[in-house]
Amino acid sequence: MSSLVLTLITGVGLGALYFLVASGLSLIYGLMHVLNFAHGAFLTLSAFTGWLVAQALGTDSWGSFLVSLLVGAAVGAAFATLTELVLIRPLYERHIEQVLVTVGLSFAAVALFEGIWGTDPIHIAGPGWLRQTTEVLGARIPNTYWVLMIAALLVLVALVLFLQKTRYGMIIRAGVENRSMVTALGIDVRRSFTLVFAIGGAAAGIGGVLAMHYSTFVSAHLGQTLLIFAFIVTVVGGLGSLTGAAVASVLVAVLQQFANFYLGGTGDFIVVILLALVLLVRPSGLLGRKA
Repeated sequence: MSSLVLTLITGVGLGALYFLVASGLSLIYGLMHVLNFAHGAFLTLSAFTGWLVAQALGTDSWGSFLVSLLVGAAVGAAFATLTELVLIRPLYERHIEQVLVTVGLSFAAVALFEGIWGTDPIHIAGPGWLRQTTEVLGARIPNTYWVLMIAALLVLVALVLFLQKTRYGMIIRAGVENRSMVTALGIDVRRSFTLVFAIGGAAAGIGGVLAMHYSTFVSAHLGQTLLIFAFIVTVVGGLGSLTGAAVASVLVAVLQQFANFYLGGTGDFIVVILLALVLLVRPSGLLGRKA
């Protein structure tokens, strides 16, 4: 019983991490139809920045942990904003060029990070509470998973409230549906689209800092590794659907954990099979809109 509970809860916690990485990716594609392959670079730079902040303030402090989260979100937002202004804005409606530019940026970013911080993983230590466990029905659950679940829930609620309840959220949704009409009303849609990129980058930044604590290391390839699962989650949930990304994140991670524990470490294989089945049976994803 305890092993079942442990596998289930850690699967949900891993799914929360996948959602933090995939939410910005899904948001940017859903609202702007930009498939951003450089999203992992936002995550990696934020993780390294969070590590530097924690080193400066003290790795065992809750204060430094929270500050590193905020700084990571700010760095992710800034990097994403710069990417949108310089590389993406001139290429709207030119999807092949967008893919090529973001793929190139991702490779260049990894090379830059390796040049600055080296090719070997840097092992980190967070607050002592993160390294402890909480007992649930006989299972000892690492506290890192609870933090991931809380962060993912807060990010999901914040994104939904922003899109549904704020003026900028209304402008963004209207701009996606009919950009020319919104522009004719004297509203600068481009500024709103830049804001979407910034929000997606901030979500990636939070995910990067928490991924660092989950993995207990940071490296130049951290974002690229997680980006693979983020794309799988985004496709399975439905491109552009935040709710779909949340559901798919939990589904993918729980299947992965159960397969790793009960089927001899075949989690990644099972996830690929799930992706293939979804593409064959429902190409638009679980909650995606059919074209």
